[in-house]
Amino acid sequence: MKYAVAIDIGGTNTRVALVDTNKNIVKRDQFPTNPTEPSDTLDKIAQTVLDYSENIIGAGMSCPGPLDLINGRILTPPNLKGGWRNFNVTKALEDLIHIPVTLDNDANLAALAEATVGEGREYRTVQFLTISTGIGAGLVVNGKVHIGTHGFANEVANCIMWQDGPSHGSILPGGIEAICSGTAITVRAQNAGLSVKHAGEVNELALSGNDTARRIMTEAKTYLANFIAFIYAYMDPDIVILGGSVALKISGFVEEVEGLVKNKVFDVLKPHIKVHKSTLSEDSGLIGAACLAFSKENN
Repeated sequence: MKYAVAIDIGGTNTRVALVDTNKNIVKRDQFPTNPTEPSDTLDKIAQTVLDYSENIIGAGMSCPGPLDLINGRILTPPNLKGGWRNFNVTKALEDLIHIPVTLDNDANLAALAEATVGEGREYRTVQFLTISTGIGAGLVVNGKVHIGTHGFANEVANCIMWQDGPSHGSILPGGIEAICSGTAITVRAQNAGLSVKHAGEVNELALSGNDTARRIMTEAKTYLANFIAFIYAYMDPDIVILGGSVALKISGFVEEVEGLVKNKVFDVLKPHIKVHKSTLSEDSGLIGAACLAFSKENN
């Protein structure tokens, strides 16, 4: 059997896994990421990979964005600094482990996992959105991630949905992430005077009759539905899959958004609207990274 290495470099921890052709994780390791010096983390990755004795065809790697996917470089991620900035991580790792390495972001790789073994496995065009701390997205067509001309396709966080709407951090006013993400829901509630720690608590207040919480949750669902309706009008995907803590942990969130989307498209499109909840675990990024490596072998 052939195997692929899946690598997830995060701002806090790095995970390395060995994945077989059936997309089963057969070995895994985790260690702290050095957030300023890449050589320390890459040496640990290399040591882990070189200890594997299996027939490895390549490695797929996820890193925090923004990324230059065309040239395999990390650009200016907020949680990786120093030597990580503008760093050609794929070449550096290939020089250490002597197998092909392909870089992509976590949302694209989660989308690839969904399209390969998840809710989208029976479909040709699969759109994935993660509604969590932020909002990420990935589009898979015929088993391949669509990255666009410059590698920035589906970097949707700053898509403006609300004129002069809310903003936070580097998100522009009215950007979809500043309205619908878990961070946005929580911060908007706190700014309105509510004592909450996460989006789930905002939702609980909304269900208990708090008008402010209800308005914030309604706006989050409505603008997300507007955005998904736009995706259907523009891309006509087979399915839109929602992952992330907001989508997965708030009861009825995905189902309500699907109903709203159906009211925002032409009648001819209504029967084709599918907004489903992800059924994959937190390992979807690792599985997607392995799928990426296997797909490169077949090119």
